[in-house]
This record gives sequence, C-alpha cells and structure tokens, in this order.
Amino acid sequence: MANSPAVACIVLAHEDPAHVRRLIEALAPFPVFLHVDARTPDSEWTAMTTDLPERVRLLPRLRTGWAKWENVAAEVEGYRAALAATDASHVAVLTGSDYPLGNPAELTALLEQHRGESFLGVHPLPYAEWGRGGGLPRLRYRHWAWRKHMVRVPVPRRLPRDLTPAGGSQLKVLAREHAEAVVRAVDTRPDLVRFWQRVWIADETFVPSVLWTESLTPGFRDAHVPHSLWWIGWDGSAMKSPPWLTIADAGRLLEWRTQPSSEARRAPQLFARKFATDRSSELLDLVDAAFGLREGRLHETPAVGRGVAVR
Repeated sequence: MANSPAVACIVLAHEDPAHVRRLIEALAPFPVFLHVDARTPDSEWTAMTTDLPERVRLLPRLRTGWAKWENVAAEVEGYRAALAATDASHVAVLTGSDYPLGNPAELTALLEQHRGESFLGVHPLPYAEWGRGGGLPRLRYRHWAWRKHMVRVPVPRRLPRDLTPAGGSQLKVLAREHAEAVVRAVDTRPDLVRFWQRVWIADETFVPSVLWTESLTPGFRDAHVPHSLWWIGWDGSAMKSPPWLTIADAGRLLEWRTQPSSEARRAPQLFARKFATDRSSELLDLVDAAFGLREGRLHETPAVGRGVAVR
C-alpha cells in the first residue's frame, strides 16, 4: 500500500513515563505498540498511557523482568499486533529508554532500500565473545532468575530438534516476513517455547535462533544486514548494562551521526540508548533540534481514555 508506514515500533517499557511519552512523540508518525511491565505501579502506568495518540496501541501486560522468558513473550505479542494492525514493511523493537537519532524520512528511506531485509547482528553459537562455552550453556542448562542473580541447574539437556542456536541483541528491526516467521514458530513449536522458558536471557537467543534456523526462517541468512541500527554509549568500562547518556555525551553522539564512518554510512545508526528524563533531558533537546523530532506533537489526536488496547 502506498500509504503504509515503513515501520511499526514495539516499545517495551517499565518505568519513566515522561521519557516513554517523549519517545512515542519522537516516533511519529509511525504506529507504536506499547507494552508496560505488569509490575509497573498503577500511577506510572496511568501516566504512560492516558490520552495517547491514536497511532498507539497498548499490548496485554505481562510480568516481564531481568533475564526472563516473558520479555520474549511481550516482544512476540508486539509482532503479532503490529502484523495484524498495519501493513508496515518492517517492525522495530525498542525499549522504553531508547530514542531515535534520525527523522522519519531518513528511516523510511533506509527501510525502502532494504525491503525484505532485517537489521540485526546474529552470532551462531558458540560465539567466543559470550564467554566460556560461547553462550551455549545459556541453553544447555535450565535457569531461573532470582533477585537479579542467575540460578542454574547443573544438569545438561538436549537442544530442541532441528534448531541452529544463535544469539544477538533484543534491539532489532525485522522485515515483515521475518517477524511473521517468529510468530509462526511460537504458534507451531510449543516445544521451543517450553525450552526457552528456562534459557538464560532468552531475549538474546530465541529470536536469533528462530531466524538463523533455515527450516524456520528460509532465506534469512541471505536477507539480513548484519548491522545494528542502535548507537550505544559504551565507554570502555566493565559494565553489564549500557551507561545512561547525558549532555556530556553530546559531542561523540552527534559527531557519530553527522560524520559517520564508512560502515555507518552503509547503514546509519538511527536509534540510541540509554536515556532517562532526570539524566538526559538536555541531550534529548539537542537531538530533537538536530534531527527535527517531535515537531508535530501538538497536532496529534489523542485516543479516548487510556489509549487503545489490542485485544
């Protein structure tokens, strides 16, 4: 369809309503499918969801959390809703602490050039950079997350049949047909869902494994760009999570986008993380001004009540 959006955006949020709403404004005019963690207090949920624009749909709330399968389940529900409600050529997965680094025209032009292709790095396992065992122990042993600690049952198990294990980031932009393949795998392979409910940090391996397995996603290996569209402000220190971005990061962030390397010119990084209202507002003001974001925010029509829920 001529007027179809280039991308539908899944936003997985759990805190900071002010930033989540700012992110939604910055993603205009693209449709947004918002998941809010079921553990988020009612007051924050109300602040996130009251009088959202009509292009925003609320996903059923799941109790997501650190290293849990439910993060994958929420992502898949986002794919399911976006595929049913839009004709978008691509589906992006963002967290509530992300933000665009480019205007809608730039993102649309990039995705038009890559119809049928997804943007994500996929690493077949074992992958040396994932430490001892190359990431395979995440799958071979059953895991539970308890108070942000890993609990592993030291009894190995077999991997699911006909599966090629792989890993990658939760942040990704999938071509429509690849998002369809992920939903289809969830619906037709309950053995995979059962297995991944006890995989460690399932959102870094389930979708990559489905995509990299030829029988589940034929042709994916030749139909993806092995490049992340996210700029993350790693500073060289030993950290499990990316650092929060502040006005002090403005120079390197804007320089990266305005004077990109040859790699970035081939596929520019049009999103970044992590941002928070209390740390990043000045930086976000600069980003808005640099890329013309949120200019039409006063003209969007809010939906009635607390947004429109996807049923």
